[in-house]
Amino acid sequence: MSELVPTAVVTGGSRGIGKAVAKTLAGRGFQIYLTYVSKADEAGAVVEDILAAGGKARAFALDVSRPEAVAAFFQEEIRDKVFLSVLVNNAGIAKDNLILRLKDEDWDKVLNTDLRGPFVCMREAAKIMTRQRLGRIVNLVSVVGQMGNPGQANYSAAKAGLIGLTKTGAKELAARNITVNAVAPGFVETDMTGSLSEETRRVYLEQIPLKRFGTAQDVAEAVAFLASDKAAYITGQVLSVNGGMYC
Repeated sequence: MSELVPTAVVTGGSRGIGKAVAKTLAGRGFQIYLTYVSKADEAGAVVEDILAAGGKARAFALDVSRPEAVAAFFQEEIRDKVFLSVLVNNAGIAKDNLILRLKDEDWDKVLNTDLRGPFVCMREAAKIMTRQRLGRIVNLVSVVGQMGNPGQANYSAAKAGLIGLTKTGAKELAARNITVNAVAPGFVETDMTGSLSEETRRVYLEQIPLKRFGTAQDVAEAVAFLASDKAAYITGQVLSVNGGMYC
């Protein structure tokens, strides 16, 4: 096992925060296995960037909302082929609406991707990491999972649930030298926030003491810290990257 390549799996690694995380971890010496659902060209571009910088990376089509596909990925691509050092559960979707108008299918889609998906990835990664007696799991949650947000009942619930999963996973896996932590971004400049109106952006900025939205790189640096040996005695924690925005 010691001869296998130290690898970080980053779900949803083709753009936004996932892309920044993948490239940052590659710069710290990890081989990157990033997953995507539909943007093969974007995922390929991230891989090319990492390779051009002297790193190692591969991209895999994977829908984390499908448990059987997740299990097959870890069995066929990870187990006994690489040393699974880090799992970053970043893949997620949003289907926003007020509770009174929220459709069952949109509730299910978000919970299946944003909560069940990370759970299944964590379970499959833990099977491998427990054999290694070493590993780092970092879950991307959100400030709205800590404080709620109108129109995002499903997303808020999923991210709040992921915080609970993080804390339970930390307690269950600590004996095997596996840490489980979460990073909770506030409002970050991504495709999701790029569509906000100027008025909405102004309202959000008023709630942020640093008076700016975060960047994907701000979040990636926090993930990289929790994935490193420097965070070896940190587990079960939620690191908020939100410019001072507190619930």
